[in-house]
Amino acid sequence: MDVRHLLLCLGLWVICTFSKPTEKKERVHHDPQLSEKVHDDLQNFDYDHDAFLGAEEAKTFDQLTPEESKERLGKIVGDIDADKDGHVTVDELRDWIKFAQKRWIFEDVERQWKGHDLNGDSMVSWDEYKNATYSYMLDDPDPDNSFNYKQMMIRDERRFKMADKDGDLIATKEEFTAFLHPEEFDYMKDTVVLETMEDIDKNGDGVIDLEEYIGDMYNHEGDANEPEWVKTEREQFLEFRDKNRDGQMDKEETKDWILPSDYDHAEAEARHLVYESDQNKDGKLTREEVVDKYDLFVGSQATDFGEALVRHDEF
Repeated sequence: MDVRHLLLCLGLWVICTFSKPTEKKERVHHDPQLSEKVHDDLQNFDYDHDAFLGAEEAKTFDQLTPEESKERLGKIVGDIDADKDGHVTVDELRDWIKFAQKRWIFEDVERQWKGHDLNGDSMVSWDEYKNATYSYMLDDPDPDNSFNYKQMMIRDERRFKMADKDGDLIATKEEFTAFLHPEEFDYMKDTVVLETMEDIDKNGDGVIDLEEYIGDMYNHEGDANEPEWVKTEREQFLEFRDKNRDGQMDKEETKDWILPSDYDHAEAEARHLVYESDQNKDGKLTREEVVDKYDLFVGSQATDFGEALVRHDEF
């Protein structure tokens, strides 16, 4: 969540817990569908924890001891092992990761649905969403020069209309899911690209140049020495992002960057987890191998699997 939306949420938290404008997702160094954490195993395994069980659920084990984490992680292996042969394959782990992400999306939609279906008709209209989210700002649409809530509302309305397939400005549960999580729906991908470009394109010329690209992820003011990862990102932009070598990313190049069609992030994460945990190098994991690397999967403070056990989620 970016700063303006964090402040917005804090400002409205007491008044309306579930109502907040759609969030600008982090984009750099990780897949936004798996985690908002940086994927850097040299620093920590937070990305892997989020990917393994979902970002929100991963927070629920923050108070567990390593022993409790190992015990609960050991139980989850049985759920991941779909054919019950005593091993977890890359495919089984990939399917589990996708399940965890879908569950997080479902739970997020359910939470927000309750706060926006104001008349209880099992639909959410644009007026309901607007009133639940922006009613306390409509009288003063720009209470602080740092943000422009009116602009945020205009962008939310545009996205709502894109998600609303029949154009009646009333969202079904599926349409509301597309509104909240547009990256999950093919027909919403142009919206994801447009919003990303609007966020990064500071000079409003309709494209993203190198400095705008870097500036979106790193504030280099007062820092004479860029971190190595920033230098790597500059190289990535020049060598891979800017495919036609014109010094900027257009709409199609931005789409290839944030929504690559030829890359399965869940499978890549599954292969990473198996590679790091497979002690005998047979290409699959036993329960013991998973638990031995519990810090990679759930860490000393673990993930949401304890909650999953309590809820008896089916996979």
